[in-house]
Amino acid sequence: MIEIVPGQITTRDLRYPVDAAGIPDLDRDILKAVVIDRYRATGSGVGLVHGFHLQEGAIAGSVSHDSHNIVAVGAGDADIVRAVAEVVRLGGGLAVVSGDDITALPLECAGLMSALPYDEVVRRLAALEEHARRLGAIANPFMYLSFLALTVIPEVRVTERGVFDVGAFTDVPLFEE
Repeated sequence: MIEIVPGQITTRDLRYPVDAAGIPDLDRDILKAVVIDRYRATGSGVGLVHGFHLQEGAIAGSVSHDSHNIVAVGAGDADIVRAVAEVVRLGGGLAVVSGDDITALPLECAGLMSALPYDEVVRRLAALEEHARRLGAIANPFMYLSFLALTVIPEVRVTERGVFDVGAFTDVPLFEE
């Protein structure tokens, strides 16, 4: 499991006994993280993350150093799918979803930059942060999300192939016996 380190872009490798059917485990803050390949349609990878604190909903974005694949974290599969679908619909962007509520910022320039005026981008970023905060998210969740798949920063990450151990520089299984 990937543990977010507050105030850092590094992560920690956690090992918890989990039942795959019991994910998400909101009591222990164990959420699903998904990375979807934006370029080659090779699929998606799944990991588990601790530290985002979402109690409902999901967040997704196309800002993901260095690959800029779509990354999502959420408290349920349906919300993760909806958040990813919103990023795709926007042609790149950031999204928070919960129930029927969607807050989004289009990043139509390569999924990294917005064509909106500065003041509108600032307003939408604040709305994204507020929506995520109402769902219980850690402060600045999109900053953590943007580094979740960066495979050169220790200790573990999630990629379109699954969980990646940076120290061993290899993909690792999500579950062990």
